[in-house]
Amino acid sequence: MFIPDFIEQYGINYFDISISAFEQITKFTSCEFAVRPFIVKYEKSMMSQMQYWAKHPNHKVRRLASEGCRPRLPWAMALPSLKKNPSQILPILESLKTDSSAFVRRSIANNLNDISKDNPNIVIGIASKWRNISPETDWLVKHGCRTLLKHENREVMQMFGFGSVEQLEIGYFQLASEQVRIGENLEFEFQLTNQLEKTTKIRLEYGIYYKKANDLLSKKVFKISKKEYHSKSKSTIHRKHSFKPITTRKFYQGIHKLYLIVK
Repeated sequence: MFIPDFIEQYGINYFDISISAFEQITKFTSCEFAVRPFIVKYEKSMMSQMQYWAKHPNHKVRRLASEGCRPRLPWAMALPSLKKNPSQILPILESLKTDSSAFVRRSIANNLNDISKDNPNIVIGIASKWRNISPETDWLVKHGCRTLLKHENREVMQMFGFGSVEQLEIGYFQLASEQVRIGENLEFEFQLTNQLEKTTKIRLEYGIYYKKANDLLSKKVFKISKKEYHSKSKSTIHRKHSFKPITTRKFYQGIHKLYLIVK
């Protein structure tokens, strides 16, 4: 696993040798972080190389073609020029959208999701073009649009069949208790009524504003369901949310806020 980092540190001035090494090493351990300084320094040559790798017989090399040029790859250096203009990425994604490997298709979806944060209209256009090619591609497109769905982009919501929320009604919204101790569960229940004359697809989420050490609130959103609700139907939804301490979140005493998201 240390070899890609070694090449990143000491091979940056030896393009041909380093690229040849990446192609072999990525079959055993990912080089997605190590190739990014090369993209910054040799953008045109590297993106041509990525297009070549996209046709490689080894699926791990094909994945590197997409994963390595994600504009916003987590825990990695960003690629500012590709964030601004992802046009060099798009031929790679196009050639891999129906790849036989789910490992590769997931990378394509994540790349699309990265692009959507800076260029939403590009991803909306791709999504409308790629939908209904196959069940696998439909999954890819939807996963690639997950940030747009989370931000309630109306065009994307309609593309995936989510209906109007104007005729939905929350009958009641109750907490089992207004006080929760650290280590316990927050329990809540509400009733959703679809007043439309037709079945509609609804995405339900809830958000919690966690109390922070500085007394400010930090919002986190959690999914409840994504399904169809029949005409004139009433549904009672019950949820438990854990306040058990975890390594990624520390809880503080005080007032927290809970809210529902219907879209």
